[in-house]
Amino acid sequence: MKDWINLAAFAVALLMAILISTVVNAEDKVKSESCTYKDFKLYGKVQIVDSSPDLKVKQVDAFADLHVQRVDAFPDACGKWQIVDAFPNFKVQFVDSFPDLEVKFVDAFPGVPE
Repeated sequence: MKDWINLAAFAVALLMAILISTVVNAEDKVKSESCTYKDFKLYGKVQIVDSSPDLKVKQVDAFADLHVQRVDAFPDACGKWQIVDAFPNFKVQFVDSFPDLEVKFVDAFPGVPE
């Protein structure tokens, strides 16, 4: 009986550790104060590629990690992306599963949603 109690306590502790690490990782996905993810600034000139991306991105309509506004010039604020064919700051690949980031394209107020 004592072995079952110890096993149940271990299972609960393990489950709680997994849940806590998942919550922390979700909140720390995009660093809002620096607008970065994996040391990539999430603004600037962006090239869309089919392979070898710096970041894999999924476009969503709700609960995005980042709101992105496409601009033609001056992509100098969080979430402002200027799409280019050469000399990007970083490259993204749009995917349907296992993204690094989920983004929502907006017309105004780009950046990390509150």
